[in-house]
Amino acid sequence: MTNVVIVQARMTSTRLPGKVLEDVAGRSVLWHVLTRCAAIPGIDIVCCAVPEGPEQEPVAREAEACGATVARGSEHDVLDRYYTAARDLGADVIMRVTSDCPLIDPGLCGEVLSAVTGDVSVDYAANNFVHRYPHGLDCEAFTWTAMERDWKEAHEPYDREHVTPWLRRAPEIKRVSLEGPSDDLGKLRWTLDYPEDLQFCRALFPLLGDGIPPWTETLKICEENKHLQELNAVRRQR
Repeated sequence: MTNVVIVQARMTSTRLPGKVLEDVAGRSVLWHVLTRCAAIPGIDIVCCAVPEGPEQEPVAREAEACGATVARGSEHDVLDRYYTAARDLGADVIMRVTSDCPLIDPGLCGEVLSAVTGDVSVDYAANNFVHRYPHGLDCEAFTWTAMERDWKEAHEPYDREHVTPWLRRAPEIKRVSLEGPSDDLGKLRWTLDYPEDLQFCRALFPLLGDGIPPWTETLKICEENKHLQELNAVRRQR
C-alpha cells in the first residue's frame, strides 16, 4: 500500500501572494509544511502539487529543494490536480494538506491517516468536520477509490476547486470524524492567510526549539506567551 500526502501550493494566493515562500525562522513556509508532512507516520511519498505556468516555478523549485515530488496541474481545478498526482504516484491512500499550514502536526495527521488505513470500510477521514482544533491543523485522508469517484462525479466549480466537498457529503461515502478537544481551540489561527498570520508565525517559531513539537506543546507555548495570539486575533474564526 502506498500512502501519499499531497500538499497544494501556488504563488498566486489572493490574500497574501507568494506566502508559501515567505521566510519563517530562516526557512520558507513551504519548507516547514513539507518537512512536517514527511514526518507523518505511515506516509511513503510527499508530493507538492503546483499549478502549471512559469509564474509557479519558484514554488516548484522550492518543493524540489525540500525533497518533495512535484506534480503540476490545473490552477483552478484543484481536484483534477490532486487526482492526476495521486494516479501518477500510484497512491492507495491520499492525505490532503494545504501549504498555508506551517504548524501542521505529523502525529495528528497520522491519526487521521490511520482512520483510513486501519479500516478497509472507511473511505474518508478528517479532523475538521467541526472546528475543535486550531485552524491550521486541518487534514483529510481518503482512499484512491473514493478519490476516483470524487473526480468523476463532482462537477460544480466549488467542488473542483476545494477537492473534497463531494466526499464530505455523498451519502455512499463512509466517513470518520476525529474531533478536537474544544470549540475555543477551534477559534485559534495557526494558519497563514493574512499579514497578521505571518507576524504570528514569525514570532512563534523561534520559541519552538529544534525538531517538531506536538501541537499540544505549541499550544502551551502560545498560552505562556499571551502576546502571540493577539498578533492575529483580529482574523480569528468566528
